[in-house]
Amino acid sequence: MSQNADWASRFESALDRQIRAAEERGEFDDLPGKGKPLASDAAPYRADWWVNQVVEREHAGAYAIPPALALRKIADELTAAAAGFTSERDLRAAVDDYNERADVARKLPQEGRAVVLPRLEPDAIVEGWRARR
Repeated sequence: MSQNADWASRFESALDRQIRAAEERGEFDDLPGKGKPLASDAAPYRADWWVNQVVEREHAGAYAIPPALALRKIADELTAAAAGFTSERDLRAAVDDYNERADVARKLPQEGRAVVLPRLEPDAIVEGWRARR
């Protein structure tokens, strides 16, 4: 066993020498992932892991999902609460903007599963907003 360990300590490939020399020069000291933990092995493997990294790094948010799905999220937010609006005019403008964008999106071919984009009634949304205020 000691003979094998002795032989291994004397053997160093050209690649090993290049890596050791680069470490000694400090070329690995300022790599972007230095000091950060590796990804967890507990998380299941996903084939699109790199997409998630790009979205997180670029702070893509809503721009990373299909437009129809982003519009559906806006519709759900406008229908559910509309709490972020301080005036009726702004709320009506947001509902009208959604309806116009949804009309355009309905005419385009959809990617993936079909997403239902309901037409929102501004009067009903405003009434709900008034009742919650």
